[in-house]
This record gives sequence, C-alpha cells and structure tokens, in this order.
Amino acid sequence: MRAIRGAITVDENTEKEILEASGLLFKEIVEKNHLSEEEIVSIIFSVIPDLDAVYPARAIREMGYKNIPLFDVAEMYVKGSLSKIIRVLIFVNRDTPLDNMVHVYLRDAKKLRPDLVKGEKR
Repeated sequence: MRAIRGAITVDENTEKEILEASGLLFKEIVEKNHLSEEEIVSIIFSVIPDLDAVYPARAIREMGYKNIPLFDVAEMYVKGSLSKIIRVLIFVNRDTPLDNMVHVYLRDAKKLRPDLVKGEKR
C-alpha cells in the first residue's frame, strides 16, 4: 500500500470553489499517478477552520466515485500558515516504489512542498 499527498488553495470559502478545487486536485493526482478506481483504498481530506462551506470529499462523490471510503477532517490552525487550503491523502493499493508516487501541490499550496513541485518525481 502507498499514500499520495496533495494540496490546493481556494480564494473564497464557497461551496463552488471548494468543490471545484477538490475535484481538480483529485483529477491531477489520478492522472499523474495513472490510478484506477479499484486501486484507491480510501481518501482523507483535511481543511483548516477557515473553510467550512462544504465537505471537500463531496466533489469525489459528485464525480461518480461511489465505492471509495471518504473522510473529511478539521485540521488544526497554525499561526502564520497558509489559509484556505485543502489537503488530501489518498491511500492506494499498489507496490510502486515510493520514488514513483507523484504528489500534487497546486496554486499557493506549492509553497508547502517546493521539493515535490518542480515538475519532477521525488
């Protein structure tokens, strides 16, 4: 089993922005890692308290993924950290070497892991 990380920021705490951003992040991770639905074990989304308009995981359900266990959690706020950020951790049933997993950080979230967003795999 492997885990793939990702994050994206939104400009506003609205249902529309959160769902669009969550869907975009998920699509990028699926495409860059060539994931099939059957490989995805579960997905955990986290947001800090400034995002409360909608659960990010709802975007995945609306994309038609009905059998993947999804979970949304509130993440603690750390003074000075990025605001309006959605993080995701996707567990996949795959034996791929760790260096081949592509973690995706979009928009201002690129600041979180510049070592992973140079367009290169780890």
